Amino acid sequence: MSGKRIEIGILYYPGMTQLDVTGPFEVFARLPNVRMHLLWKRIEPVVSDVGLPLLPTTTFADCPDLDVFCIGGGPGQVATMDDDEVIAFVREKGGSARYITSVCAGCLILGAAGLIDGYRSACHWLMSDQLAAFGAIAVDERVVVDRNRISGGGVTAGIDFGFQVAAELCGEEVAKNLQLMLEYQPQPPFDITVQNAPRELISRMRREAEPWLQKRAAAVQKAVAKLKARATAA
Repeated sequence: MSGKRIEIGILYYPGMTQLDVTGPFEVFARLPNVRMHLLWKRIEPVVSDVGLPLLPTTTFADCPDLDVFCIGGGPGQVATMDDDEVIAFVREKGGSARYITSVCAGCLILGAAGLIDGYRSACHWLMSDQLAAFGAIAVDERVVVDRNRISGGGVTAGIDFGFQVAAELCGEEVAKNLQLMLEYQPQPPFDITVQNAPRELISRMRREAEPWLQKRAAAVQKAVAKLKARATAA
């Protein structure tokens, strides 16, 4: 894509988990000849799930055609999946992007727009079972590439995801140079993952998360019903 400006859009929404998308942003914004669009209905602060204010740069109405559309997850996903204006925008502008991408539970918002049916997808481990409602195939990997869909797992996987998208757009050498420049060489202080954590810990976390998991599951089912109604009306 040398010589052509790369247009990348990241959807903001209230209650999002900002690291889902600010990690990838740090990579994307350093690519050659790129223009970033932080998307929301209006140019006004959007507050993340833990209280960090973020400022969009481009309204839905002013969004150009995109090479990459990216969306993250967060507790605000529940209200966002039920926001017809947002879902229509994701379906139209996100769905026409060269690469349709997500991090964490952002894949479920893509699902609400009908964009992951038949695709393999990563997701946060607590919510990956909800992908099936949208006809998607959950994959327990940090980054998943399926045709022009690229997805990252939970939160911090967004950085790995960012480098993968960079390689797809600009080639491995550009992505490698960026990885070196940003000194990305994770060394977690604790060796604990969903793969090696004690089963009792996983079970306890699932029990503690159950109230909001049920809210998300209900939002998924409502979104599926809207998709079916739209398909019937078409």
